[in-house]
Amino acid sequence: MNKGIQEIFNTVPKTYELINHVLTFGLDIAWRKRLARKAAGFGGSLWLDICSGTGETAGYLRRLAPEGVEVVAADFCEPMLSEARKKSDKIKFTIGDATKLPFPDNKFDLVTISFATRNLNISREMLTKTFAEFRRVLKPGGRFLNLETSQPDSKIIRKLFHTYIGLSVKPIGILISGSKSGYKYLSHTIPRFYDAATLAEVMKDAGFQTATFDRMMFGAAAIHTAVK
Repeated sequence: MNKGIQEIFNTVPKTYELINHVLTFGLDIAWRKRLARKAAGFGGSLWLDICSGTGETAGYLRRLAPEGVEVVAADFCEPMLSEARKKSDKIKFTIGDATKLPFPDNKFDLVTISFATRNLNISREMLTKTFAEFRRVLKPGGRFLNLETSQPDSKIIRKLFHTYIGLSVKPIGILISGSKSGYKYLSHTIPRFYDAATLAEVMKDAGFQTATFDRMMFGAAAIHTAVK
């Protein structure tokens, strides 16, 4: 993954979750829990949370996982994982680059990612290759769940959403974290990311059999489910 992006996340681990909660008015918590509930319904015995960061989604997965399920959390940023390790000794944390995962083919029943896909979107071609890497480590029939910001269909709501992002993400992020580069970057990526239907196409281009999605908050965020 891009070293510049890695440097950004090296600077924000202690305030990362708080800023997410403030900027989304706490909705990101509900969305992560919704993803975890969907995941729990698919079963299996080995789950992987990629770009796990401070381990928030991995923690929800761990709490809802049926007995006997092992949850693995991977991230390329050691400072973020250091924060994550403080939360649970029941999750296996490992350093791992999402574009070249340190796991064999056909290993996991489930792969999840939350609010990190935008950071992998260097280009559509690169994101397709990264999704193909997620598919590689999934067992046949395994699920990939993606939670990310999206684009509302309504032009009016989309304009309001982008205006809010432009006015809030950078100043609030800088105020709480002190990281100017980090939240300047994040405020830039959100309005430029794919809408839900286009992201589903990228998943299919990566080799997934099907890719469906559920929109949330008028389409400002979405959970995609893809099947290998």
